[in-house]
Formats: sequence, structure tokens, C-alpha cells
Amino acid sequence: MLDFTHDPTATAWLDSANAPDTDFPLQNLPFGRIRRAASGEEWRIGVAIGDAVLDLRRALALGRWTSVEQVLLEPLAQGDLNVHMARPSAQRRQLRHALFEALRAGSPQAARLSAALVPQADVEHSLPARVGDYTDFYAGIHHAEAVGRLFRPDNPLLPNYKWVPIGYHGRASSLVVSGTPVRRPWGQRKGPQDEVPTFAPSLRVDHELELALWVGPGNALGEPIPLAQADEHLFGVGLLNDWSARDIQPWEYQPLGPFLAKNFASTVSPWIVTWEALAPFRCPQERPEGDPPSLAYLDSAANRSQGGLDIQLEVWLTPAGGRPSRIATSNARHLYWTAAQLLTHHASNGCNLQPGDLLGTGTISGPSPEQAGSLLELTQGGKQAIVLSDGQTRIFLQDGDELALRAHAERAGAKRIGWGACSGRVSPAVPAA
Repeated sequence: MLDFTHDPTATAWLDSANAPDTDFPLQNLPFGRIRRAASGEEWRIGVAIGDAVLDLRRALALGRWTSVEQVLLEPLAQGDLNVHMARPSAQRRQLRHALFEALRAGSPQAARLSAALVPQADVEHSLPARVGDYTDFYAGIHHAEAVGRLFRPDNPLLPNYKWVPIGYHGRASSLVVSGTPVRRPWGQRKGPQDEVPTFAPSLRVDHELELALWVGPGNALGEPIPLAQADEHLFGVGLLNDWSARDIQPWEYQPLGPFLAKNFASTVSPWIVTWEALAPFRCPQERPEGDPPSLAYLDSAANRSQGGLDIQLEVWLTPAGGRPSRIATSNARHLYWTAAQLLTHHASNGCNLQPGDLLGTGTISGPSPEQAGSLLELTQGGKQAIVLSDGQTRIFLQDGDELALRAHAERAGAKRIGWGACSGRVSPAVPAA
């Protein structure tokens, strides 16, 4: 649903928000949970704008708002994004409109709200919202095929893949915000030549390039969410790195699926770009010619024509003391299942989703080798090292390596928007007792 907040010619009274390469122009307005670094003050929700953050606690106190806008701002001023996520999309758009007008060039609010701005460099973040449940899907078909070829050369894609969105329930407690160190995990490992498994730190720590789909209004237990209503229940999109221990994973995942190889940490970006901000970047669902049509509950003309997201993705690796290297690029349009299909399928059996629940898309690889969303793919299962910009090589991540995901959406007739970084640095395993 396009409206005046998507006007690419609109500018903000904060100059940095008008830079052509900013992730956070007036047309974006993503939400995050912030406070001034090392201040010990209470958390509040902020809105990224240019190189600053609009502190909504101070904005509520200093600005001039209608009574309805004040009601919408109050839980955000108290640091509770979940309340806003639970609201109908019409109310979420109403607040977006108010913030857009307050930050727009020429706004009478400028003088008052300038005192509510904090430099992004001066804030610290927590998770943007309370996450009750976290589900990770497997919606990237190029990743599924590439990994399948490594382990099942004769049958890389299992027969259910093109019929049902595959997923597993992850661990919400180990979701962490960007910038949080990631401890190398211990676990059971058993190589093909080993007679018995060993318990030791993982030697194959890997990343996974994913999107985080944040749920808005939930559904009652036993009441599915029709595909036509899925957009109403999607609040926004973040970046997600589902860290993986590739030497623990193959020994433990059969027969029930991922476990300790996946739940030691999953990093999410601090900013949630709202579903409304992404309206200009919807695109057709990408499916190979001749693939079977989705079952009726997962299919509609609207989903086929505009269910996809045209979001450009990048993976950067920086060794300790070294230079950053971009090791992969991809695009969210390569997902086999759309965000609406993932949400609808999740609730199709009556599972009750709640505001703040997080759905991971699964690794988003593209069809080309340089578009691989994990080191497992980039190194062909650990057989071929990649070379970084400073000459160092990597098969999997070493202690001190920082892995960062970045993304932006850019199309003709729309203002470029982005997410900032979603990063984590690998720290050594806990010493043996």
C-alpha cells in the first residue's frame, strides 16, 4: 500500500537523512530499542533517521501530538514495541504518517524534536522486541539444493520441499542483538572415520544469511491466518544470522532435526524495517518454470505477483586486525516461499502466533556460487578455502572474526532504504573444566 510516505522526493529537516547512500532516509523510519550507551537509563523505542535516532520517550514529551498520536507513542516511550506490533495495520500506518510529517523538511516540530535526537554512535541496543517464539524456515531453495548436493548427491532436494514450507522451532532465549559476541560452542562431533564421537569445541562455526520476519497481530489458538490476511499480521523485517556449528550438526540432527548446532546464538539486526516501508520493494514470487503450483491455502494471484521482496543482501567478513572483505551477495527475491506463505503455513494448523514472534526465512543463497549465504556453500563443504582481501584464507570462522550482514532495497521510483549492520564477533570457547 503506497502512500505519501513513499514519495522519493520528500526530504527530512535532518541533513544526514537526505544523503543518497543513507540506510535511514525519511521514507524508512525503522524501529529499535535503544538507550544512551553506558547511561543505565530505561530502555525506550527509537526511530533511525539519517545518522541519528529519534528517542520516542523524549519526542513524546517535547513534541506536539494529537491525543490519538500520544496514545500510540506511549508504549514506545516506555520501551515496549510489542504493544505497537499488536495493533492493526491502520493504527501502525497512522503513527508512521505522524512521524513522517514531524521529521519532514519544513515541519513545525523540527525545533522541538531536534532535542530528542541522539547520534546513532552514542546509543546501545537490546533486542527490538520481546520474542516469545522463534521458528526457522528453509525457504531458500538454492541453499537447500547446494547443501543437499553435499550430503545427498543423488537426491539433493527432498520430495516435500516444493510442496510444504520446511521449518523447525528454534531457541528464542539465545537470540541476541547485533554486536553481541558469539561464543564458540562445545558439542559432540563424529567424523566419518571416527569410531566414537568426541565432545569438544566446534571447528566449523559458520554463518547463515537470513531475513527475520517479525510477527505483528497474532491469532487465536485454533484459528488459521488466511493468505489474504497475512500482510495484516506481518510487522516488519530485520536481518538474521543463524550461527551454525557444521561439525556438530550432522551428528545430532537425525532424526529430529537441528538442536545444539543451531541454538548457541542467533544474531538479529537492531532495526526492524516496517512492512509499510517495504511496500515499494514488493516483487513477483520467483519460481522455476514447471514447478508444481502451491496448494490452494498457500496460493493467490496477489502472492504470485507481489509476494516477494526485492532486498539486496551482502555478507562481510573482517578478521581480527584485518580488512573487511565482502564474501557474498544475494537477494531476498530468491526465496522459494514468500513471507506471507511462511506465516500462513505456520498458523494453518491453528498454531497461535503472537506479537513479537520471529520467523527466520532460512539461508538466502542465489543461483550463482558467489551468492552463497553460508561458508558451507562458499567452501564446498570445507574443501576449498576462500581468499580475503588481505590475502588471508578461511574455510570456517576463526576466533576474532567478525561476520556482518548488510542489506538495502533500491528500485527506480523509490527512495533507497537499508537496515544497517547485523554483526557478531566469534570469541573463543569456554575453557575445559
